[in-house]
Amino acid sequence: MVALWSAQTKYKIWFEIEAYACDSMAEAGVIPKEAAAQIWERGSVANFDVDRIDEIEREVKHDVIAFLTHLAEFVGEPSRFIHQGLTSSDVLDTCLSVQLDRASQLLLGGMDKVLAALKKQAFAHINAVCIGRSHGIHAEPTTFGLKMAQAYAEFSRNKKRLETAREEIAICAISGAVGTFANIDPNVEAHVANKMGLKVEPVSTQIIPRDRHAAFFATLGVVASSIERIATEIRHLQRTEVAEAEEFFAKGQKGSSAMPHKRNPVLTENLTGLARLIRSCVMPAMENVALWHERDISHSSVERGIAPDATIHLDFALHRLADVLDNLVVHEDQMLANLERLGGLHNSQRVLLALTQKGASREEAYSLVQSNAMEAWQNRSNFAELLENNEAVRAYLNPQELAALFDTAYHLRHVNTIFARVFGSS
Repeated sequence: MVALWSAQTKYKIWFEIEAYACDSMAEAGVIPKEAAAQIWERGSVANFDVDRIDEIEREVKHDVIAFLTHLAEFVGEPSRFIHQGLTSSDVLDTCLSVQLDRASQLLLGGMDKVLAALKKQAFAHINAVCIGRSHGIHAEPTTFGLKMAQAYAEFSRNKKRLETAREEIAICAISGAVGTFANIDPNVEAHVANKMGLKVEPVSTQIIPRDRHAAFFATLGVVASSIERIATEIRHLQRTEVAEAEEFFAKGQKGSSAMPHKRNPVLTENLTGLARLIRSCVMPAMENVALWHERDISHSSVERGIAPDATIHLDFALHRLADVLDNLVVHEDQMLANLERLGGLHNSQRVLLALTQKGASREEAYSLVQSNAMEAWQNRSNFAELLENNEAVRAYLNPQELAALFDTAYHLRHVNTIFARVFGSS
């Protein structure tokens, strides 16, 4: 991903755009075919000197002119036919589209790694019972596999979003000043687009409309948020008081310069920070949409920063997350211990519903369950025993009926249905 945003890669793409445009113009008789052939022959072997281009740019104050001047040093006399009818944005915008398209391919590869790791953990722990939490407080049982399945479904949606964003951004614009094709034929644009693996912009101004880029970076922001969600879950589960899952701690690894006992969730904390960086690129991309008339360049400095930053950070984050998930240490025994920590309170809703089924009003049932639940919570006593010894509860439910309400399997009877929805019936 870093190489994709290097100056050498950029100049190679610029050359290809110019050379393919020359091919099309040569075919139409606008420039000599010999000149187009010589441009390819001499330019394709050029080792573009970044320092030399920078030197020229310091004088001319224009990046594309500096490049074309340096290219002419290789091509010679036929260089007079390069860039005929084009404007700088034709090259810059089309190049950015190529880079974002290729970046998307790499990001999709990273997503596939994350999806594979999530699927592995989901099926490995499909029946690993743990307490579900709402507001950070014990709620009702779930399984660790379901946590991973939910993340898998989320990243499946993200993959589709990125595929759509990639399609929207993979756009070529070779339409000349203010986008009217006054000095260049639309067939040139179509030819360059085909050769570069892009589609043509239906109506450009002098640039590709920036709503496309805004949608692309917004998608990267959503993916980053999903990464942070999983990272935050792992960080919470690794807390000493929870200890249900943790990052793999390698032999020889050290967690603290001061405290030798420490095993910190440093990788997922890193992912949380990376997500913030990636999302910080979204708002500038949104603000780039509103440019003056047919163009200005207030978007340019923004994109030179956010395009490499967002894609490189996200590429790194996806691979790091995949590695964390692949090597995640899951403590199923601690999950069971935490599940029973409140003496069966996670069955309160089952008891509430059973009482209403037996004839109690919802208000009476809620009051009965809550009063016993609060006593169990405060005194760390057994919720089931309190209910069994409560005369008002016994008026509705006998001991056998009460005991049946504390069967954990009841909460998990639809796990396979959910998995089938996520992963398919097979």
